[in-house]
Amino acid sequence: MAAVILSFPTLQSLRIFAQNPSWTKRGVRLVSGGVGRIEKVLIANRGEIACRVMRTAKKMGIRSVAVYSDADRDSMHVAMADEAYHIGPPPSQQSYLSMEKVLEVAKTSGSHAVHPGYGFLSESTEFAEACKQEGIIFIGPPSTAIRDMGIKSTSKHIMSAAGVPIIGGYHGEDQSDERLQAEAAQIGYPVMIKAVRGGGGKGMRIARSDSVFLEQLESARREARKSFNDDVMLVEKFVEDPRHVEVQVFGDMHGNAVYLFERDCSVQRRHQKIIEEAPGPDISPEVRRKLGEAAVKAAKAVNYVGAGTVEFIMDAQHNFYFMEMNTRLQVEHPVSEMITGTDLVEWQLRVAAGERLPLLQDDIVLRGHSFEARIYAEDPNNDFLPGAGPLLHLSTPSPDQHTRIETGVREGDEVSAHYDPMIAKLVVWGEDRSAALKKLRYCLRQYNIVGLNTNIDFLLSLSGHPEFEAGNVTTSFIPQHYADLFPAPITPSGETVCQAVLGLLLQERKHTQAFMQTSTDPFSPFGASSGWRSNIGFNRNMTLQLGDEKVDVVVVYNKDCSYSMQLAEEVYTVTGEVETEGGASFLRCSVNGVKSRPKLVILDNTVHLFSMEGSAQVSAPVPKYLAGVSGAGSQGAAVAPMTGTIEKVMVKAGDTVAVGDPLMVMIAMKMEHTIRAPKSGVIKRVFFSEGSQANRHAPLVELEEEEGEEEGSSQ
Repeated sequence: MAAVILSFPTLQSLRIFAQNPSWTKRGVRLVSGGVGRIEKVLIANRGEIACRVMRTAKKMGIRSVAVYSDADRDSMHVAMADEAYHIGPPPSQQSYLSMEKVLEVAKTSGSHAVHPGYGFLSESTEFAEACKQEGIIFIGPPSTAIRDMGIKSTSKHIMSAAGVPIIGGYHGEDQSDERLQAEAAQIGYPVMIKAVRGGGGKGMRIARSDSVFLEQLESARREARKSFNDDVMLVEKFVEDPRHVEVQVFGDMHGNAVYLFERDCSVQRRHQKIIEEAPGPDISPEVRRKLGEAAVKAAKAVNYVGAGTVEFIMDAQHNFYFMEMNTRLQVEHPVSEMITGTDLVEWQLRVAAGERLPLLQDDIVLRGHSFEARIYAEDPNNDFLPGAGPLLHLSTPSPDQHTRIETGVREGDEVSAHYDPMIAKLVVWGEDRSAALKKLRYCLRQYNIVGLNTNIDFLLSLSGHPEFEAGNVTTSFIPQHYADLFPAPITPSGETVCQAVLGLLLQERKHTQAFMQTSTDPFSPFGASSGWRSNIGFNRNMTLQLGDEKVDVVVVYNKDCSYSMQLAEEVYTVTGEVETEGGASFLRCSVNGVKSRPKLVILDNTVHLFSMEGSAQVSAPVPKYLAGVSGAGSQGAAVAPMTGTIEKVMVKAGDTVAVGDPLMVMIAMKMEHTIRAPKSGVIKRVFFSEGSQANRHAPLVELEEEEGEEEGSSQ
């Protein structure tokens, strides 16, 4: 962990203060208009956005202050900061969402400003006002703008009055179930249920019929209470297959406001973006200008200052309607930076200090195309279930002028169950969309992770889909092309199996050589791993695991140090060595004369191979007496899919349930997950109560089949 550096006033600084009455007691130099120049900034966030802000702060000569919870004690953002302060246990409500703790650190550290990042306190009216009362600059818009745009019903009225096109719905004060359900019927299904203070896909549900409306409403309310401490809802007509197009805007304290063009964020899962691009594909210059001008109207309507994003839904005819405004820096802001050559965090810091916008509208030029892919710890094949765990191996493409890796984790770090499961954002730029997309796929192949499931292979499938390549994207892209995006697993080829075997043999040879160097007889042929035998060749049988199948391999050690490997009826001639480059291991090998150089990672009993053609995983089976308990959990039980908090228990001992009935609701990775009965039966025991913490794969209930069912199934 990085040492915490505490700042105390020096004699020199006291003299400077005495000689410069324009400095305040907080050490902020005042410029014209009474706005402070920022010399030290506290980042009230964690992970990649905290690291992102710190990089720009360092470039500008501004000292950075981090805050961290127990879960983040050894994290990357703590190591990067000039100072770091502990603010509580892992749950966000007791750490990153605690205004009192964050403000106390700001005062203790002598920070001149607070950058909230995104999420947590970034769109809290109360926090922005509290900073102002303490004389601390809040790097964001005025609290009035956060309030007006944060309440979706209010923002719709303001936008309508400002001439920004909106879509109809119910934004009223009567929040009874009956009124909301009646309004949904009046609007016509399908409808979108949204938290008025929502964002980031939280507190949002689609109700496609009256029969599921109340269930979806209750779920959205629960998630909204957890995320925003507010469960007021609005109901709007859900536009089928729209595009999600948003515009980056920026305002200053001098009445200037500009747009930095649009981003298309249509491809989503669980209402959360996973791949974004700028500019939007197939958007004409005229529509682009209208989008930008509408977004600036929206910003000026609330006297906006700082970075903001105006989100629109767009139909097939390129008609667009205001959806919401995010009064903060967006996760996907780097793609706007790449196509405009700007640093929006630097703009934020300068504008917060009272400076004018660095560029006006006519000075902002769109160049090229940019993509951002969000790399998550999640299992796309299991409904994108978030994951947590250690990054046992992490290697990335090399960053350059056209390739950015925005991350807050390093190899060996843990992806915590307490926070969002995003590992990194891979951002690329190209001369046009085709070039940028090719660059994205090339870099995704070089992003290699071992230790937990990720969505990298899914991102490759998505970015390589013909319809995505053509720019035909909507918010329904994933369900529409589900079969193509989730192909059946491909069994590794014979050549790949040979590479894995070679990797195991070379690792064994390395370990043997290390052992022999400490031996009293280092030249003994009986300690070598070369397969040497007097007058005969050496054959060796190996069994490998390929998914659910086992494969037998016969390895013959040849005198020329090559290997002959037999898989079923095929025989392969294999040679190779392990090379190290940039901290990673590569297997330079030849299989039947075809040379290749995949990246090689061997952890425990599993070989991981990464190449431009794809990745493969081959394991040496563990004997049953050494194997642990199955990850599927106890027989006859519903198990926790991940570590999380039990939000609601819906059953008790003695209850009869059918397959698919809801048993519990868990909160993990800031998302709500409903645990359903894996089979019909009677609840014998419930192992967790509401508010308790359940570890991954822990049995949640004990479920017995009813006697009648057991008898029927045995006949």
